[in-house]
This record gives sequence, C-alpha cells and structure tokens, in this order.
Amino acid sequence: MKAAQWLAGVAFAGLAAVAAALVSQYRFDIQPCPWCVLQRVIYVAIALACLLGLVWRSTWGRRIGAGLGLLLALGGAAAALWQHFVAAASASCNLTLADKIVSRWLHLDTALPSVFEARASCADAAVNLLGVPYDVWSLALFVLMALALWRVLSTAGRR
Repeated sequence: MKAAQWLAGVAFAGLAAVAAALVSQYRFDIQPCPWCVLQRVIYVAIALACLLGLVWRSTWGRRIGAGLGLLLALGGAAAALWQHFVAAASASCNLTLADKIVSRWLHLDTALPSVFEARASCADAAVNLLGVPYDVWSLALFVLMALALWRVLSTAGRR
C-alpha cells in the first residue's frame, strides 16, 4: 500500500471516530466528558495532519504529515489511558488539562459546542460498548493509527 493510501485511511478513521462519537452522543445520549472531547480534537487534528501529507505531494510532505499525525496519535493514546485509569475514577474532571486545552486554549467548546462541549463528568462518561470501555476502544484506534503512520514514516521515499 502506498503512503497516500495509508494517510487517507488514517484521516478517514479519525473523522469516522468523531462521527461515531457524535452518533453515540445524539442518538444514544452518551454525553462526553472533557477527556472524551479532547480525544475528538486529537482525531480531527490527526486527520488534518494526514491531509497535509496528502496535499503536500513530496517525500518530505508525507513525512511531515505522518510525523505530526504520529505525535498526535501518541498524545491521543496517552489521553485515553489517562481517562481510563485516572479520570474515570474521579467524580469531577472540571478544570483538568483536557478542559484547559479544549476550553481555555482552543475555545472549541464555544466555537462548536455541538461537537466539542463536555457535558458529563468523567465518571458519568465511563460507559461500555460491547463490554469494552469507550476509552479502551479509543486507545486501540490511536495505537492502530500510530502504527499506520509509523509505516508511512519508515517507508516514505522508498521505491
């Protein structure tokens, strides 16, 4: 598979993850906590990094897009792990790092509240899908994205 296909696949997966989260929120009333919302932001940022790699049609463009995406995927995995092991056990996750990034620094909760506004505590948002916590599903997707982007980085420029 070519680097462009990997980048397009990862971008699609990130946007599909956000779409699935929105379906969960609006169809099944599973409201997001600040760490859930931060992961949405990271998925969108990964998609944008991959699109950068697709638009910048050179070896360096692919590497930069994949490298940014890889760093973001690792950050997303860290956020999912934090949510699972720390935040989900907390009754309140107000004013955490996730809250600060989304609300204070990026102002996404006011710019696009239907997508990026936290509406539940971390303990309330700890729900399962097919017996597996949402944050573990998210972690798995971030890891798969990181592996795909690592492949792009390691093969970009080879013939």
